[in-house]
Amino acid sequence: LQAEGLTVHDVATYTGFPEMMDGRVKTLHPKIFAGILARRDRADDLQALEDHDIKLFDLIVVNLYPFSQTVARPDCTRAEAVEKIDIGGPSLVRAAAKNHAFTAILTDASQYGRVLAEIQNLGGTTLETRQALMADAFEHTASYDRAIADYFAPSAESNDIPRPPSRVTLRLEQVSGLRYGENPHQPAALYR
Repeated sequence: LQAEGLTVHDVATYTGFPEMMDGRVKTLHPKIFAGILARRDRADDLQALEDHDIKLFDLIVVNLYPFSQTVARPDCTRAEAVEKIDIGGPSLVRAAAKNHAFTAILTDASQYGRVLAEIQNLGGTTLETRQALMADAFEHTASYDRAIADYFAPSAESNDIPRPPSRVTLRLEQVSGLRYGENPHQPAALYR
């Protein structure tokens, strides 16, 4: 960010609390979460921010630890996988998504251009944009958690007898739209 000319403030400087435990605890702090979750139409929320010298956040950008990419490596150890479980990132994403009435959340680089253009053109983001970003954010954290759960799930095989898993969650990606569904008036898509 600094290389792009943006002013960057260290989280520890803002919160007055240092990063600890090899980076496991950085952003989990009331000065961060109150600034994200504050309801700007509630005087008591705004007063709490003022009382504790907390700034409001309009935009949160989170790139989660690369869990899936890490565990896809054949030499990945269990300990390495555990260290790639992001705690603060998903918490930030969920907080901003919950408060989408006031705070925008970006979870993918493909969102940056259109949101930046909207901010430059309108001076901020629209509620419609924040609602779409909120839905994307919850999809993102659900997919992230699913990858972690799948990786650490006990093997379905015991004594070489395959057993069906107790729970299956499908997350499919749209590959393309189709001309129509079973009938011409029905929209349809192909997923993988």
